[in-house]
Amino acid sequence: MIVKTRAVVLREIKYRDQSKICTLFTREFGKITVILKGARNPKSRLSGKFSPGSVLDIVLYRKPSREIQLVSEGSLVHSPLTSEPDMERFAAMYRIVDLVSNAVDGEEKNLPLFELLEGTLEALYRAVNRFDLLVVWFLLHLVSILGFEPSLLRCVFSGQEVAPAVESMRLCELLFVMNPGGIALPDAALRRSAVQRTISPEAYRLLCDIGTARLSDLDALRAGEAETAMLGSLIEEYCTLHLEHAPRKRNLAVVAQMLSK
Repeated sequence: MIVKTRAVVLREIKYRDQSKICTLFTREFGKITVILKGARNPKSRLSGKFSPGSVLDIVLYRKPSREIQLVSEGSLVHSPLTSEPDMERFAAMYRIVDLVSNAVDGEEKNLPLFELLEGTLEALYRAVNRFDLLVVWFLLHLVSILGFEPSLLRCVFSGQEVAPAVESMRLCELLFVMNPGGIALPDAALRRSAVQRTISPEAYRLLCDIGTARLSDLDALRAGEAETAMLGSLIEEYCTLHLEHAPRKRNLAVVAQMLSK
């Protein structure tokens, strides 16, 4: 059956002389593995289009019973190869794409996640700077879609509102708890065995601002680079921790089988 869908390239592997195998996250069919015959030939109409982070409209010869689908056509919608190449932009792109690749498995449609990924990549490719803010924004929305959004407004242990407590108790630090996920007041976290990371009140307020901001408003946020980098590492650690037991090996096994032939 010939079908059309929009797709984001997550990974690519060279296959034989001029072909490649790609892992795609598609709007209609979830995560799939495809083969692009002759795509590494410069004369191929698919040449240069299917690289990690590229967003394309594609045509598939799709058989549900087949583990690797065949792509016959592809037209670029958004490309990481912008007019102003930037290593930080590419680093952010790979970080985002790798997280999605690890978060999804199998041909399960997830429209909210696909729209989040496509919208984030589109913003990333047209952004001039502050890619780090965009990554934190993406991470917060990713964990929300995946079902383990951290509690930011209330202490995960006591239920007390965090912002008023910071002011009334003149707190110099808060704790981010990995499980259950969210912010904890220091007194409430005493003698708890959960994995915790220290976070300053300033970083906490920035985290809340990023989480409630619209994608178009990120550039207006006042955010220090060190605080933003810390928040990115923190939420990525949180995301990775909650994904580490998820089954994500099917696509890799399919690719390995193809390469062994």
